[in-house]
Amino acid sequence: MFEKLSEFLLPIAGKLNNNRYLTVLRDAFMLSFPLTIFGSIFVVLTNLPFLNKMMSDSAIKSFQSMFGIASSATMGIMSVFVVFGIGYYLSKSYDVEGIFGGAIALVSFLLLTPFVYQPDHGAAIQGVIPLDRLGAKGMFLGMITAFISAEIYRKIVQKNITIKMPPGVPPAVAKSFAALIPALITLTVFLLINVFVTQVFKTNMHDVIYKAVQAPLVGLGGGIIPTIIAIFFIQILWFFGLHGQIIINSVMDPIWNTLMIDNLNSYTAGKPVPHIISKTFIDIYTVGMGGTGMTLAVVLAILFFMKSKQLKQVGKIAIGPGIFNVNEPVIFGLPIVMNPLIIVPWILSPIVVTLVTYFAMASGIVPRPTGVTVPWTVPVFINGMMATNSFAGGLIQLVNMAIVFVIWFPFLKVIDRVNVKKEQSETENVA
Repeated sequence: MFEKLSEFLLPIAGKLNNNRYLTVLRDAFMLSFPLTIFGSIFVVLTNLPFLNKMMSDSAIKSFQSMFGIASSATMGIMSVFVVFGIGYYLSKSYDVEGIFGGAIALVSFLLLTPFVYQPDHGAAIQGVIPLDRLGAKGMFLGMITAFISAEIYRKIVQKNITIKMPPGVPPAVAKSFAALIPALITLTVFLLINVFVTQVFKTNMHDVIYKAVQAPLVGLGGGIIPTIIAIFFIQILWFFGLHGQIIINSVMDPIWNTLMIDNLNSYTAGKPVPHIISKTFIDIYTVGMGGTGMTLAVVLAILFFMKSKQLKQVGKIAIGPGIFNVNEPVIFGLPIVMNPLIIVPWILSPIVVTLVTYFAMASGIVPRPTGVTVPWTVPVFINGMMATNSFAGGLIQLVNMAIVFVIWFPFLKVIDRVNVKKEQSETENVA
């Protein structure tokens, strides 16, 4: 059964893992990671639940006003970083000057962006870009634009349709002139697209892509069923020794990140958080409890309840990294990879925990993730509180760890008994 499953999954996983566009997309999102961490820190600080006991209402508003720009300038315009990153990394993957690919992608995106703000009441304000166009609402248009513009730019460069300067010209000047014709052609294409859409259809590409592509995909990806399917494949891929997060998240991250930014915008505006499933949910309530598969509870079970010397040694090695959500020692040391004895708890426990967390948040017992980006190495309980700005966010993680413990325990005992008998037999043979 495992051989047939591997024959089916491994070629698909290999193609996804080596896909140029998914790799570029992953790297582009990672470009924004340190910036969103910075913004998230100040979101947490300006919305601490006990601020009202330390400050007056006016002082809180002043405090939030002063430091709220940190999230607006980072997470609020995340599409800008992603667009530039896609243009840069895709151009670089073709051995074309990456910095110009990123700049051209960003300008192409801005050419399709309406420079007008329409308030709910009153006249439209010209010459300004609504922040949501550069954040969650513009994410999918930004990605599509960046990929297309970078492809046009690199094809023109690779066909040598460029201005070539004499050898003595400084490299920076030569590169600028080399990018001139590709930039003019690429940007003209997107300018004409914008003119056509705005003048003929009396709309803009942001609204077209948002309604036709982004809203349906985000609505689908924010559901519990697609999330469970994604987690199932993450676990299956890890079972065969492939990095499930890199492969599956490359596909799902645009959706999950869009949901996360949407949550953050609502949270910072004082509105109810709309989504349960988001990038924060996936990171904190699947990976953030000891790594993929939530194995910190497994390591604790090994250390305190197993007797096998081999398992004890694995537990001792894995406990330190596991606290900071690094679990390669237990994945390859237990091992989890290609071990049919534990495929059931390995797949079952994340699915059960995800369902429990989802319904706890849907019922209001636990607050929904606010949209802040929490570093993935922050230990369990602390990261849960940071993600939800609530003590309950950490408590549900402890409940989840207990669930993982209960599911894994009988399977670990079977492995433990087998190992103990084997170790006793080896000792007797030596004697």
